[in-house]
Amino acid sequence: MDAMTASLPAPHDPRSGGLTIRLVEPHEHAEAGRITAEAYRHSYEGLTEGYLASLADVEGRVAQGEVWVALDGDEIVGTVWVPRPGERLSPLAREGELDFRQLAVAPAARGRGVGEALTRHVIALARGRGARRVVMNSGPEMLGAHALYLKLGFRRLTEREQPVEVEPGRFLDLRAFGYDL
Repeated sequence: MDAMTASLPAPHDPRSGGLTIRLVEPHEHAEAGRITAEAYRHSYEGLTEGYLASLADVEGRVAQGEVWVALDGDEIVGTVWVPRPGERLSPLAREGELDFRQLAVAPAARGRGVGEALTRHVIALARGRGARRVVMNSGPEMLGAHALYLKLGFRRLTEREQPVEVEPGRFLDLRAFGYDL
C-alpha cells in the first residue's frame, strides 16, 4: 500500500468491505471514463454528446493531471481528477491551493460513502503537498454534493462564483467551495 492510499481515513482493504483509492491504470481508462460520464448524465439534464465524450476522456485528463479511482473490490465506483503537484486544473485555484474536478460516483454506488472517501482523499493529497486550501466548483443542482462538502467543512466561496464555460457557448453558474487546511 503506497503512502497516498495509506493516508485515507476509512478502511481500504476490499476484504473488509472498504474502498481502495489509487491512481487509475491505463487499462482502466475506458471504464473510469464510462463511470464519470454515467454519473454526470444521471445528475445533469441536457448534457451534449461532446461534453459527455470529454468526461469519458480519462486518457486526456491523465495527460493534464492525476485521475484517482475508488474501487469496491475490483469494481470502479468513483473517480476524481486532481492536478499534479504544483499545477492547477482551473482558474478557480490560486497559489497555494489544490483544485479538483469531475468527482463522480457511479449511480449504483451512491449513498455508500464513495464521494466522501474521494473528497477526503483529495484533502489528504492537498495536506501532503503543503497546500493551504482545497477548492472546487459544483453545479447548482448538485444539492447532495453541496451537503457533503459542507458536512466535511468546506464553505462557499461566493466571491469566486461566476458563469463558467463548460463547452463552447455553454455556460453554467457553478458554485465555488473551499476547505482551509
